[in-house]
Amino acid sequence: MAKPSKRSSKKKTTRKATRLRYVRRALGWLFRGALAIAVLVMALMVLGRFLPVWTTPYMFAEGRKLGGVEYEWIALENIAPVMARSVVAAEDANFCTHWGFDMVAIREAIEEGGARGASTISQQTVKNVYLWHGRNYTRKALEALMTPALEAIWPKKRIIEVYLNIAEFDAGVFGVKAAARHYFDALPADLTARQAARLAAILPDPKGRSASNPSSFVRKRAASIMDGAATIRKDGRAACFES
Repeated sequence: MAKPSKRSSKKKTTRKATRLRYVRRALGWLFRGALAIAVLVMALMVLGRFLPVWTTPYMFAEGRKLGGVEYEWIALENIAPVMARSVVAAEDANFCTHWGFDMVAIREAIEEGGARGASTISQQTVKNVYLWHGRNYTRKALEALMTPALEAIWPKKRIIEVYLNIAEFDAGVFGVKAAARHYFDALPADLTARQAARLAAILPDPKGRSASNPSSFVRKRAASIMDGAATIRKDGRAACFES
């Protein structure tokens, strides 16, 4: 049986070395690309801590579809404190005590077979400001990576301020300033506890529920949210965004 020539062995070795160089080069470019994206996202988060959010990917998409949206930025200090307490009571009662993920709520959701969500206000803020809507693993993975970073860079007060400004309250109605005017012809600073609770009650399904003409379900949910908002004020779970 003929043995392979030295020349043939050298060619195979050369081809293998060339492939390895290409693989290393490709991996290097991928790493540098991922690092550049991570640096860009961190820079955007740092800017987002101080600058108003003028639009979001979802808001932009809805604006194109509807021909425009109702939206105007407003500082947290000009929003009735009960509004912030109401959305926390409705969406994320442990907002002040977690680091972006509510592990207690996640365990309860798993035990209930995933019948209800466990997404925190921090996660929803990341999704709404930096990502896109829709159920897919890529977005969920990015959300999971970015949420702790947001919690590290933004104070809780900033997270709730941005959330209140970008949450959708009806088709084309974004932010509490537009929502207060749309439903109650009121300023955010003048919202009552009942009005704030009704706005918070429609957040899981803003296009299917109304704060000004609430269904019996929304009325019951709003009453529960009013109680929850009063409770978190008393027990200190609102301290992180009211101090």
